Amino acid sequence: MSMDCQRFLSIPILAVILLLGFVYYATVFIFINDWVGLQTSAGFLNALIFTSLVCLFLFSFSIAVLTDPGHVPSSFIPDVEDTVSSDQELQKTSSQVSQCDKCSAYKPPRTHHCKVCRRCVLRMDHHCLWINNCVGHWNYKAFFLLVLFGTTGSIYSTVMLISSGFHKDWDFGERVPLKIFYVCCGAMMVLLSLTLGTLLGWHVYLIIHNMTTIEEYELHGWLGNLGRVIDIHLMLESTKTLPWYWVQTC
Repeated sequence: MSMDCQRFLSIPILAVILLLGFVYYATVFIFINDWVGLQTSAGFLNALIFTSLVCLFLFSFSIAVLTDPGHVPSSFIPDVEDTVSSDQELQKTSSQVSQCDKCSAYKPPRTHHCKVCRRCVLRMDHHCLWINNCVGHWNYKAFFLLVLFGTTGSIYSTVMLISSGFHKDWDFGERVPLKIFYVCCGAMMVLLSLTLGTLLGWHVYLIIHNMTTIEEYELHGWLGNLGRVIDIHLMLESTKTLPWYWVQTC
């Protein structure tokens, strides 16, 4: 087994896959089936839409896990031009070129050292426990899309659960365990939707301002701390991809 595939041998990643499998089964074979039935055109269409969202999530998830977030070549040497016209420009250029104390090598601007991966990562956003990988220059698009598809799928599943719940007849006492199941699933899906939705909003904010989580924390400490509290996947712990992956194309 290659080193990249070994990244899937992680308890958080297995937990994500198990949770995804449970949500998919409950949404398609319980909520949608009880609401309109899978044999109907409406049921088939809803199941197809949700299945597509799950497949897109899994694809983006796999790319985020397997893609190198961006490493600094060992032969990297900062290109400092000799034609700097003033001391101010020289000071500005020197401030952009730094040396990593742990790697003992130069690192480009917006590069940070990851203590978990034990190396410098280009445009590092954070180290994510749930993908067992850093989120950096080459896999940030995949990470953003998996959050986007995860948020959309969670909201879609919540809507299917509510629709199925309103459609069912809850007058029979023997259906108490089913009521508990619906309530627990509803609470879980609302919490998951809020968590992923907040994370999505946070990264939309970062993209608009051309920032990373680390840079935002360094610039505004209080906002960075708020982002860490909101971002539950940070709280619980934080090469280019294949050419046919359309998401990764600029």
